[in-house]
Amino acid sequence: MKFASIRLVTEQFEALLAFYRNLSEIEPVRLADGFAEVRFEGVVLAISAQQLVARFNAGAAIAAANRSAILEFQVADVESVRSRLVQENVEIVMSPTRMPWGNLSLLVRDPDGNLVNIYSKPED
Repeated sequence: MKFASIRLVTEQFEALLAFYRNLSEIEPVRLADGFAEVRFEGVVLAISAQQLVARFNAGAAIAAANRSAILEFQVADVESVRSRLVQENVEIVMSPTRMPWGNLSLLVRDPDGNLVNIYSKPED
């Protein structure tokens, strides 16, 4: 088995797609109207418009309803990402903070309110 992707369902398709494009600096691949993938090395972040879920999956997922999962992105320089996100008026939940296990972690919210952790590991 291969863990292949995570899909976010949204009522704000273009805004959410722009957020993850700007965060990752990876151009999304649009596969259908209301469906795109941001293809990272080893995993895909899929973004789907709510109306596709309603049409094909009988409303099985509800947009912007996540309050338990955290999307995590490892970066080399947390502060440079924070600076970019502040310029884009992204909601900062927690400024860069050193975690007890050593990671430097920045928490933000995407346009749907999903929690996003941008972190770097301690240098060896």
